[in-house]
Amino acid sequence: MYKYLTNINSPEDVNKLSNTEIEKLSNEIRFFLLENISKTGGHLASNLGVVELTLAMHSAFDTKFDKIVWDVGHQSYVHKLITGRKDQFETLRQYKGLSGFPKRGESIHDHFETGHSSTSISAALGIATARDLSGENYHVTAIIGDGALSGGMAFEALNHVGQMKTNLNIILNDNEMSISENTGGMSQYLSKVRAMPMYSKVKGDVEALINHIPALGKSMVKTAGKAKDSIKYFFVPGVLFEEIGITYIGPIDGHDYSKTKEALERAKSIIGPVIVHVLTKKGKGYTHAEERPEKYHGVSSFDIPTGKSVNSSNKVSFSKVVGKTLVELAEQNAKITAITAAMPDGTGITEFSEKFPERFFDVGIAEQHAVTLAAGQSVAGLHPFFAVYSTFLQRGFDQVLHDVALQNLPVTLLLDRAGVVGADGETHQGIYDISYLSLIPNLQVLSPENGTELHAMIKYSLEAKAPVAIRYPKGDAQECDFNSELQIVKGKSAITKEYGSDVVIFAFGPIHKNAKDAVERLREENTNATLVNLRFAKPLDEKTIISLSRKADRIYTIEDHALIGGVGSQITQVLSQHQIYKPIYNFAYPDHFIHQGSIEEIYKEYGMDTESIVHKVLSDARPKLRSVKSLRK
Repeated sequence: MYKYLTNINSPEDVNKLSNTEIEKLSNEIRFFLLENISKTGGHLASNLGVVELTLAMHSAFDTKFDKIVWDVGHQSYVHKLITGRKDQFETLRQYKGLSGFPKRGESIHDHFETGHSSTSISAALGIATARDLSGENYHVTAIIGDGALSGGMAFEALNHVGQMKTNLNIILNDNEMSISENTGGMSQYLSKVRAMPMYSKVKGDVEALINHIPALGKSMVKTAGKAKDSIKYFFVPGVLFEEIGITYIGPIDGHDYSKTKEALERAKSIIGPVIVHVLTKKGKGYTHAEERPEKYHGVSSFDIPTGKSVNSSNKVSFSKVVGKTLVELAEQNAKITAITAAMPDGTGITEFSEKFPERFFDVGIAEQHAVTLAAGQSVAGLHPFFAVYSTFLQRGFDQVLHDVALQNLPVTLLLDRAGVVGADGETHQGIYDISYLSLIPNLQVLSPENGTELHAMIKYSLEAKAPVAIRYPKGDAQECDFNSELQIVKGKSAITKEYGSDVVIFAFGPIHKNAKDAVERLREENTNATLVNLRFAKPLDEKTIISLSRKADRIYTIEDHALIGGVGSQITQVLSQHQIYKPIYNFAYPDHFIHQGSIEEIYKEYGMDTESIVHKVLSDARPKLRSVKSLRK
């Protein structure tokens, strides 16, 4: 079936092929990606777009020695295919399987682990400076997308690269997309460059002409230099990269293997930093992905002919609850704004952007800027809602603390994908937000049991007159009543099951459902439990926690979060301060990074599924029963 791909087990095998064979290999790789990702899910469009580019990179560089740093890394599937991991591809993003991102432990060809955006140039420069200090001689290349280039960290790194002047290659993979359509000044600048593809050739011709002019004195050299600059300014306004000290090559058709390889070989021969601007099409080779690249950025299993998800559901997701609630509130309140960091679709606020375009702000991949933008809007009388994945808000920690909370500004942070997210693994697990947000004064931290509570919490945040963070997971919102009159009261929890005082369980967030099912199972085992839906991690409902804990024989907490700094840790501290010394157990994740797998698999592994909760509670009860019997004897 795969005439060429079958025989590709290393980059050396690619280099044996002719350009015509490379073209056929590229087609086979695209079909292989479709065939496999349609089963496992994964990042589709971005990988379809970098096939020829990846092959050219491995022809120009020897990645056993030369170092390549992938920005974000979700577009490294082709790289994995041709570096000996083809036979493991059916395990991609599966429990204990092949990672969807670069992993140094997987291959000697993976040189830096990534998962978040805009980090590649900084990491590559770090490797290059270490190479220089150790006197070694290998090429270092960062590959970054035009979307990632909108991130502030990328600008900081470019600024430093221009200063250092060390040998470093930067491949700008320009597909005019991040996840959603790019926005901002850098995107506009690159659009101008794309529109003037003759620049690189003219620039090269002029430079060659100038370099061959005989040395006729300083005035001639000076005039020649001005002529070269004039040509640059005429063809590309600003010439941003060259003005900060980085040689520019491009734009190059990234689907033309030979031209891309030629450009990379040229970059290798230039002293100092070089940026190779490569134009690619996200989703290339698969019509559905070419037409809707944002939809096919990250996919679950799907039917190849139709492009439709195999596991499509009509259930309402937490993200959809957010989108619908914001639209509902914005229709009544003109001061509401919505902010996203390049992810309106993923966070559910696309409808808001369409209905209220003047109140919608897509800042690009720039979470720090997004938070402080929200702070500025709040100071001026607006109420901004920043919808962002939990794992990406980590980048805006200082801005939340310094720009929002310090001034006690009414800003709502909507933390999507909180808790374990499954197949994306360690870099995307949203299990640290309670810890890093709860320590910030003035900031309230909430999590809903279901969609109905999320709807009510968003409404509450509008009236709170304070910074509020609401965390919720990916997926089904379970129950959702948009007409519910549920009122959220600051720092108040809700008792959802009250069967007795053998056990009290404090649950935070949608994982409350596992605890609710466990309580019913425990009742069948003659263990009477009281279950509390905390709603707030900060401020905690200390009055209820203390009262119920005094009555209970044993105390349990459960949260979809890391143990250290989580709700369980906070409750344990509260009980200790009030000298309540009862057996207490915290269901939470231990102090290590949580690998990929389905949410159900991860819950089971870490003892947070219903069955494990029941088993733990009953196991804890047995030693007590034995001791009572021994006393009777």
